[in-house]
Amino acid sequence: MPVVIAIDAGTTGVRSLAVDHHGTPLGWAYREFAQHFPRPGWVEHDPLEIWSAVEGTLAELVPSLDEAPAAVGITNQRETAVAWDRRTGKPLHRAIVWQDRRTAARCDELRDAGWLAMVRERTGLVLDPYFSATKFHWLITQGGVKVGPDLALGTVDSWVLWNLTGGVHATDPSNASRTLLYDICRRGWGAELGEAMGVPLDPLPQVLPSSGRFGLCARGVAGGALAGTPVSGIAGDQQAALFGQACFEPGMTKNTYGTGSFVLMNVGATCPDPVEGLLTSVAWELASGEVAYALEGAIFVTGAAIQWLRDGLGVIASAAETGPLAASVPDSEGVYLVPAFAGLGSPWWDPYARGLVVGLTRGTGRAHLARAVVEAMAYQTRDVVEAMGEASGRQVTALRADGGASVMDLLLQLQADQLQVPVARPRVQETTALGAAYLAGLAEGVWGSLDELASHWALDAEFTPHVSQAGADTRHAGWRRAVERSRGWARS
Repeated sequence: MPVVIAIDAGTTGVRSLAVDHHGTPLGWAYREFAQHFPRPGWVEHDPLEIWSAVEGTLAELVPSLDEAPAAVGITNQRETAVAWDRRTGKPLHRAIVWQDRRTAARCDELRDAGWLAMVRERTGLVLDPYFSATKFHWLITQGGVKVGPDLALGTVDSWVLWNLTGGVHATDPSNASRTLLYDICRRGWGAELGEAMGVPLDPLPQVLPSSGRFGLCARGVAGGALAGTPVSGIAGDQQAALFGQACFEPGMTKNTYGTGSFVLMNVGATCPDPVEGLLTSVAWELASGEVAYALEGAIFVTGAAIQWLRDGLGVIASAAETGPLAASVPDSEGVYLVPAFAGLGSPWWDPYARGLVVGLTRGTGRAHLARAVVEAMAYQTRDVVEAMGEASGRQVTALRADGGASVMDLLLQLQADQLQVPVARPRVQETTALGAAYLAGLAEGVWGSLDELASHWALDAEFTPHVSQAGADTRHAGWRRAVERSRGWARS
């Protein structure tokens, strides 16, 4: 009965999960790590805290297993930039998180210099602080990081892999394609992209297939219990969730309701042309060379707005209160919350947007505010899905939902109402970790094919529309008015 471990190094913590050959979770461990906000709009993590959380979860999980793991997979918060010394293995600066906005002016400079068309064509991305390259540039030019033969630059997957294996510096195409430095059609680092971004390519990791052997766990990992275990799968968290949701056929679509929300549609093996308002990334590359691309809508803040209700306002004591509190009122009574705390992502791409609440009256209470937060998740997803359908020519006919907030029946019902299509929640909702486990196990023969993996997907609940299209449109129109008021705020 082979066991596979997935390390899910997310934005607020690390979860390590073990699954059996049916894809059934056998156990897990979780550790949070600190969020650092040195200035408004800046978000940082301590790479050593991330690695400590990885070690802590593995040390807790591995001894509880009856079988030695056959493979380890890694999935991670994407775009977050890490710099470390290859000689000592020590970080050279705090990691700059994907939510960080400090490089907005640098993106404006690149746009004004005429680089946008080339960037769109080769990377499938846009010039936005969200992505890694301008963060790498900041580390080199303003963060005190020196360029030289000992410099390693990478995303969180590369940092975790380096420490797991004792020095393998590699990544996969799903993560590389989020850096603004990777040519997604030619599938390699781009010299002209590096020149445009002002980032040297030599410190970047080697790009290997998402499903394939990257290296072996070093002796000291998890007290030696994982020594020699192959690390055989890597994917950015959203592509891993697409894989874990068994969205293997073109047109299949998922949304992960996490810190942010990310709608991904499998668009097949051919690299598509850039799509206005949306992103194109490599979804995964298998050991056979088989590649899938994904069209993506990136929503920066969904679950993070729940954290804000808890930690910033004290409206709730725990995230679990959100669903019941929001469901205690029939609607938000005209209150809209636009959670543009880190700007707006798809389909607006406005780094200068800022969060706002509109429609407040004397009768507005904490339940209405909680309801507005939940409704905002559904509205933002509708904006992305509509843009995706128009751009791709493929209308989304069903949505597979996962992520922490997907446990809220209210959210998924609101989502079905807004999209006017069924929304399905799988029985195993840790699809990000599951995808990483599947990629690793596929490489090591635990599973023999994508069809076998698809057979393990099981439905937990399905939500169908309960309101008319006209009713959904009326609520959504108010949301769009609120969004327009949030846009460009930081410029004024």
